[in-house]
Amino acid sequence: MNYRLLGRSGLRVSELCLGTMTFGEEWGWGSTEAESRKVFDAFVEAGGNFFDTANGYTNGSSERLLGSFLASERDRYVVATKFSFSTRPGDANAGGNHRKHMVEALEASLKRLGLEYVDLYWMHAWDQFTPVDEVMRALDDLVRAGKILYAGVSDTPAWVVSQANTLAELRGWTRFVGLQLEYSLLERTAERELLPMAQALGLGVTAWGVLGSGILTGKYRNAAREDARRLDKTEFTPLTERNLGIADLAGDVAAELACKPSQLAMAWMRSRPNMIPIIGARTPKQMEDNLGCLGVELPPIALDRLDKATAIDLGFPHEFLRRPFVQNYLHGGLYGRIRRHEG
Repeated sequence: MNYRLLGRSGLRVSELCLGTMTFGEEWGWGSTEAESRKVFDAFVEAGGNFFDTANGYTNGSSERLLGSFLASERDRYVVATKFSFSTRPGDANAGGNHRKHMVEALEASLKRLGLEYVDLYWMHAWDQFTPVDEVMRALDDLVRAGKILYAGVSDTPAWVVSQANTLAELRGWTRFVGLQLEYSLLERTAERELLPMAQALGLGVTAWGVLGSGILTGKYRNAAREDARRLDKTEFTPLTERNLGIADLAGDVAAELACKPSQLAMAWMRSRPNMIPIIGARTPKQMEDNLGCLGVELPPIALDRLDKATAIDLGFPHEFLRRPFVQNYLHGGLYGRIRRHEG
């Protein structure tokens, strides 16, 4: 395992992040405490130090189990948790991004984790109501209080994140250092706004859904299309002809490279700039398979096949600005000879 700086910070995190949504059985499909411990140990043994959880995962068991596993060497690990999701249905203030819920959710998370602080605190999703300045000032107060070290943002429009970090920079508050989003061979729409924004603002990116709700593992590869749809239990990624076709291609390329389709999908993610895949597992065998992506190097021809097959239309204004006549008007025919300053 190699390590990366998380965005514009000095925090060193492993190149893979272990998502712990599977820790606990309350949702009907997770892992027992014993199995969760084995998954944790396998990740640490491989050099992993970056863990992702949330206050609502498996009704709090994810945080409790993770906290018990890392207790003996807490300072060795980078622990990230999240707030935003409602903890009491019917209570208008028990969810969202506002200061009251943020503080209450953090205190409850720290208690479950058995920690005095978390390294990274994610705003889990944009609630569409809380003023951006309230969010950023409240996060800054938590940093100053020593309850969190860094702040991140997840599942939020690019314009909100840009506004938030610009405001934080202007007022000397803690800014977001990380961005969490859905990204995979099946879901590349983050390339329209979110990923260019992350590059421009120096945000580290962690990606969930890297296996497309399991479609990219190849488990539907030998099933007839109609049979696959009847088997469809995916929460986020539909079993469309497009997605099944991409999964078939990933299976073909994986066979050529003598690796598993899931390892290929994660290796493709690792090839993307500034990207840290969040991997998860319900069993030690799944963890072993996922860690195998560290040994998969994709040759340029394989990357090209995957990139072309999964490319998306970036839409306006991006496709418009790519047109040669627009570039000629803007740059007098010199667009291809202008080099961007790197860093």
